[in-house]
Amino acid sequence: MLVCNTRQLLPDPLKAFLAILPETISEETERMLTVIELSRLNVLHGTGGPFGAAVFETATGRLISAGVNVVVESRCSHAHAEMIALAAAEQQLQTFDLSTHKPELELVTSAEPCAMCFGAIIWSGIRKILSGATGRDAEEAGFDEGPKPADWKKCLERRGICVTTELCRNEARAVLTSYRDAGGIIYNPQRKG
Repeated sequence: MLVCNTRQLLPDPLKAFLAILPETISEETERMLTVIELSRLNVLHGTGGPFGAAVFETATGRLISAGVNVVVESRCSHAHAEMIALAAAEQQLQTFDLSTHKPELELVTSAEPCAMCFGAIIWSGIRKILSGATGRDAEEAGFDEGPKPADWKKCLERRGICVTTELCRNEARAVLTSYRDAGGIIYNPQRKG
């Protein structure tokens, strides 16, 4: 049986940051700033790429799980922040369907989901997503976001998933830009053909 141990994928310096957070983070903006800080710390400590994500209880702001991008470090192409956060939430709550958890859950992510994470959001059962930087911001930093539908927000909303974008976009984009400008590894760069 395949077991995904997401705890091993969260770098130690980020575990220390999570340990000092309050039990609940009531405001959406503060939740977003928390995941942006995760992405910033991931870059600062050289533990991964410039993306962070977390699953929260929507009503209470209780943190369920967190993830950062560890593609290069784990040698695993699907180790995106959203994938790690969703898998950790599923393990924590002992379910493959996050829509069954009450109160309702949301995914907060420092950037719009790429094509892979877009699909994972649908299959996870998450009912709400908040994102910071745009897909275009990630592409300007050199990352390939894949063939995601142009109307991706409407696609999710038709499935009953509430979507808010560009929350703290400037702060999230700054992490992407600083990573690129510092010569960070651009894994899966935009490819032609």
